[in-house]
Amino acid sequence: MNNDLNPITKAGYHMLEQRIEALKQQRPDKIAALKAARALGDLSENADYSAAKRDLRHLESQLRFTQKQLQFSKIIEVSDDGIVSIGKKVTIEFLDDHENDTFIIVGISETNIDENKISLRSPLGQALHNHKVGDIVTINSPDSVYTVKINAISLED
Repeated sequence: MNNDLNPITKAGYHMLEQRIEALKQQRPDKIAALKAARALGDLSENADYSAAKRDLRHLESQLRFTQKQLQFSKIIEVSDDGIVSIGKKVTIEFLDDHENDTFIIVGISETNIDENKISLRSPLGQALHNHKVGDIVTINSPDSVYTVKINAISLED
C-alpha cells in the first residue's frame, strides 16, 4: 500500500464527503454574516466583524482539512477472510484480567473511541493487523505492554 494514502472504509469515505457538503452549505451564511458585520462601519472596533471573520476562517480551515483527508484517502475493500484488517470487527480478550472487548478497525479519520472504532494505525490496531482468531498478540502502547487473544473477527455491520 502507498504510505502516502490513508486507508479508509467505504463508510468513512462517504462520511468525509457528507462533511464537506455540510461545510459548503454553511459557507453562504458565514459570508452573509461577514458582509452584514462589515456594513456596520468601523472595522477596527467591530466585534461582530471580527467574530464573523473568525467563523468564516474556521469553516474554510475545516473544509480544507476535510478535503485533504478525502484526497489522501484510499478506500479499502473489506473481505471476509478471517484476518484482522480495516473494516473488521475484532473481539479480543485481555489476558491479564480476562476481560473481553470488541473494536472496529477503521481509518484515522473515522476513529471514534465512544463507538469502539480504533485506527488501523493505533498501537492496538497495528498489533492486531494481519492476525487471525486464536492468535495471541503483544501490544506496545505508550503507557504499557499487554497481551491479548483474538477471539472473533467479523465484517463490520
